[in-house]
This record gives sequence, structure tokens and C-alpha cells, in this order.
Amino acid sequence: MTNAIRGEAALEVGGTRYHLLLTLGALAEIEEGLGLADLSQIGPRLKQARASDVAVIAAALLKGGGHQIAPAAVLQWPVDLGTLMAAIATAFERAGMKGEGESHAGPFAGPISSPSG
Repeated sequence: MTNAIRGEAALEVGGTRYHLLLTLGALAEIEEGLGLADLSQIGPRLKQARASDVAVIAAALLKGGGHQIAPAAVLQWPVDLGTLMAAIATAFERAGMKGEGESHAGPFAGPISSPSG
């Protein structure tokens, strides 16, 4: 079961339920995988994300949730983009990474802020 208090988000793919969790390790993997200099660049990059960017982010969040799934495997999943992006946005929101004035789309809709700001 997904633990929203812990910050987990759920994603069901092909009858399997996965947990996405934004951990410090996941943030580091996202920075590295997207070639970002620091966390402030995540929000702007996500507003213009490519499919491969979404796969890198999903794989990092899945790893945070305890799953070892490579970005290339995520690209092969039978899941629609809207469902995948909603799960990613929920993981960011539950971790407190939602900028002021953002919609439910989370980091895909506006600038990202740190959990304290």
C-alpha cells in the first residue's frame, strides 16, 4: 500500500503497483541523468521535458520507492504519459517540492522550490 505520509506516490503498470518516492538519492540521480548543475534547474527542465527525461525521472523515483527499473525499461511500459506524469508530480508534491501557484501538475507546471522555501 502506498504511504502518502511518507511521500510515496502510486503507479500501476500492467497490473503491477509501483511506489515512487523522491529521496535525496533520487534527486541526485535526476540531476545527473538530466545533466543539471543543481536543483534549481529541475523545474525549468521539467516544463520542457523530453520523453527520455521523464523516463530518467521515473526510474529515479521508482528506485527511491524500492524498485530497480532502468529508464530504457520505463520507455517500454504500457502506460500513458498523463498517468506517468501525474504519478511523478504527486511524488514531487508529497515531498514538498511544489512551487507557489502550481497546479496539480506539480513540477511540470511551474518553477520548483526547495522543501523549505
